[in-house]
Amino acid sequence: MNGKIAILGSNSFSGASFARYCLEQGLDVLGASRSDEPARCFLPYRWLPAKRQKKFRFLRADLNHDLDGLMTALDAFKPSWVVNFAAQGMVAQSWLHPEHWYRTNVLANVLFHDRLRTKSWLEKYVHIGTPEVYGSTQGLIDERAPFNPTTPYAASRAACDLHLRTFFGQYKFPVTWTRAANVYGPGQQLYRIIPRTILSIKLGQKLQLHGGGHSIRSFIHIDDVAVGTLAVAQHAPAGECYHLSTSRFVSIRELVELICREMKADFKQVAEVTADRPGKDAAYQLHCDKARQELSWRDTVDLETGIRATLAWVETHFDELKQQPLDYHHKP
Repeated sequence: MNGKIAILGSNSFSGASFARYCLEQGLDVLGASRSDEPARCFLPYRWLPAKRQKKFRFLRADLNHDLDGLMTALDAFKPSWVVNFAAQGMVAQSWLHPEHWYRTNVLANVLFHDRLRTKSWLEKYVHIGTPEVYGSTQGLIDERAPFNPTTPYAASRAACDLHLRTFFGQYKFPVTWTRAANVYGPGQQLYRIIPRTILSIKLGQKLQLHGGGHSIRSFIHIDDVAVGTLAVAQHAPAGECYHLSTSRFVSIRELVELICREMKADFKQVAEVTADRPGKDAAYQLHCDKARQELSWRDTVDLETGIRATLAWVETHFDELKQQPLDYHHKP
């Protein structure tokens, strides 16, 4: 496969994993993030052979402060596809400084899109969204479900999605959206539930289970999400949104219990129940027939297999990972 793709938020777990998949497919990749590249254990594209990595270029650029530099780099690179993972992404922390979430997820993105829409080299722009825009769901929902955000994070993401709808309607801006279930896999930040549970067990630390872990989620391996995301970039019609999820739904408690069984740990010794987060949605259940039928996409990695792969990653990099902070540290 030939072609050029730009990935914003390439230091994120999803962005770095997607960069790896694109490199494996033979694409030239420009990755951009607001910070320097993190430790190698968090960058799946750095696990590839050196020959593959030669087709990757990294640019440090913050949407809030370096838009001119980013656009200059994009004009020089001329990617056919731009995929945007860049966002302030934490739910609970968005209550503390909501203006940071609106500044990045709405204002900075609006300014970026207004520049990007004039570029003749752009074939498709993929905006990586979130099911948080729907609020808590009752049963399976498809991509036409109404927005009902319940946190500043979710509201900021919904606002950006609505803005992009206007650009598609007015300018025929070639935007598509993905909204994926809870992603996981090797290389994920340690404050996320699956790697955090594994590290807590290995380090003998207590895992806080917010609200008892009764929220219902689908956990989808990042490899399946990467396949779906590139299919959306290359084949989906502009103006369309696609859910990426499995058909298996588990509570957070059930997920932690599963990890405990894999690691032969006692759940009662691992988890402690704490108060729930404000505005936490009880369930996200996404209907994915659209991606399956229109893009011939399938999820292929079952939860047990994916957890074992993540556990193997932790074992391989444990000496390095145990030196990393387990908690999220907010950067404005």
